[in-house]
Amino acid sequence: MKLTPLASDSMGARSMAFLVETKDCGILIDPGVRLGEIRYGLPPHGIEIERRAELWGRIEKAAGKADIATISHYHFDHHEPNRPDILWGKRLLVKDPRNNINRSQRQRAADFLKILGGRPSSVETADGKTFEIGKTALTFSGAVPHGTDARLGYVLELAISEGEEVFVHTSDVEGPSLDEQADFIVGQDPSVLACDGPMTYMMHSYGEGALERSVGNLARVIGRTKVKDLILDHHFLRDLKWREKVPGVFEAAEAHGCRVRTFATFAGEEDDLLEARRKALFRECP
Repeated sequence: MKLTPLASDSMGARSMAFLVETKDCGILIDPGVRLGEIRYGLPPHGIEIERRAELWGRIEKAAGKADIATISHYHFDHHEPNRPDILWGKRLLVKDPRNNINRSQRQRAADFLKILGGRPSSVETADGKTFEIGKTALTFSGAVPHGTDARLGYVLELAISEGEEVFVHTSDVEGPSLDEQADFIVGQDPSVLACDGPMTYMMHSYGEGALERSVGNLARVIGRTKVKDLILDHHFLRDLKWREKVPGVFEAAEAHGCRVRTFATFAGEEDDLLEARRKALFRECP
């Protein structure tokens, strides 16, 4: 199994796009990338705009290696309605567009599926289902809350297995702050976990309780699964001091021989938290 992070907050823009290649198929996960519209009262810097274009180029290139594409939910950093052609001929597995979905995402889903037309070879709802392609299995969670509750809707977690190798992609669990989000991960027993970490850059709305639960759940995942690479990113990497916020996770990882990484470092790159550095970008390059 070959795992390739394509775009993420640690790489300079909002995304959790990933390419997974097995002997049976290529799987493009959440092919979208966007910029935070306002941060520190500032719009995206020119460097961020250039980076987004670069990361989208990576996604486009990776799409050529994929037979299957998956969409965990309908926020624009996880799907791209303006570039539907990357999905030509692909089997598209999507979050149910009608059930367990909030109003804004229901409308976005309807618009997106209309735009797609006949480009994908098929479009199938994936909630709670398993799809087998040769010796590769894609197992989706049921709909779990986007973050600490369902105000922002629901997302699908995804486990891809090939033999003894298991990769789990959590989508926007923001933690995972809820037991039901963590239970899916533990049940799949991943060797590599790409996880949306706690939303510590907005503690006023996220809350200390959610952070404590997230640290506990991540420690539980580390202790009860075979995970050796814990890839934390997305909401978490909008905080320049992210490493300082979860000492319990690093302690559990060290105790169990698990590496804590980001999309960028897993890909062999350096972290480049452009959104978190936006204030400095405007100061250094007005």
